[in-house]
Amino acid sequence: MKLLVTGGTGFLGKTLVPRLVAAGHHVRVISRSTPDGDALAGAELVRGALEDRDSVRRALQGVEAVYHLAGRVSFDAKDARRLYELHVDSTRELLRDCREAGIRRFILASTSGTIAVSKDARVLDESADYPIPVVGRWPYYLSKIYEEKLALEFCRRHGIPLVVLNPSLLMGPGDERLSSTWTVLKFLQGDIPAMPNGGLSFVDVRDAADAFVQALTQGDEYGRHLMGVNMSFTDFFGRLSRMTGIAPPPRLGMPSAVNVLGAKLLEKWAKARGTEPSVDADSVDIAEHFFYLDASKAERELGFHARDVHETLHDTVQFLYTRMAPSHLPGTRGRLSDLRRPLPAPLPSPPGRGTG
Repeated sequence: MKLLVTGGTGFLGKTLVPRLVAAGHHVRVISRSTPDGDALAGAELVRGALEDRDSVRRALQGVEAVYHLAGRVSFDAKDARRLYELHVDSTRELLRDCREAGIRRFILASTSGTIAVSKDARVLDESADYPIPVVGRWPYYLSKIYEEKLALEFCRRHGIPLVVLNPSLLMGPGDERLSSTWTVLKFLQGDIPAMPNGGLSFVDVRDAADAFVQALTQGDEYGRHLMGVNMSFTDFFGRLSRMTGIAPPPRLGMPSAVNVLGAKLLEKWAKARGTEPSVDADSVDIAEHFFYLDASKAERELGFHARDVHETLHDTVQFLYTRMAPSHLPGTRGRLSDLRRPLPAPLPSPPGRGTG
């Protein structure tokens, strides 16, 4: 099958494209620039941006299905307009072009943050309402909600089969841009001032990519599919600490509101000094919430399987140690120079969904 992948040079895209090629598909990737190395080996590259209608229409010629992975992550309110333009305006135009090109399947990469976000430790599934009252002040999640709603309404109306996948925080090797694994990077640099009160869900990028491959022929049409493993931040950073020997963030026992207020004060202090804060206040606010999800639908519909979390975290840390020069890491102050060593290999994963 001939496929078009947007965002094929990103973390998920570079993991997914080789799998699609290996499955025998003709894969075309639209990108502003040519990626380094052999990340897209076996795929056809079309130079262009999503905003360039001629490039998009050229890329869609002869294509039967589209993987729409292109996106940008930012929690800065100043980026709200740019995020809306990319996730909503560009997706709307892409869908119109897909309709004209006769695309037979559209697979949208969304995020678990359009569903599974709460102020308490609830585990949510795809039946949950959009958490707009919770995420409304975070432009990334809000723009992805609008993107989902747009895609579902458009594809239903025009009879385009649509599968929406909602992976949680992507972990694993290969995040060259540090777009998703920055939480681990901050831990390695000692830039997390206190233990967050919330909980996260994360998914190995390789497991997510396997589910995306299956979505080409499987999955609930016009439905969403959550993927991830739930873990409190205390457990998450505790595991990283035992793995690396780096002390976890201190447990201060402060209420969430106090933690967020403290982050805002530190942010203002850093701005006054002309420096960047170690962690921005919006990220602290997000970490005071819970992103717990139920992945059983993705397991049932797409064959999603989460490998043991120790393997995922091991490979994430190892990638950051061995692939990224310390001088190139944002915020590095030489503290990683003595840590660029192989970690002990993870134990073989037990059968079934791993939680470590």
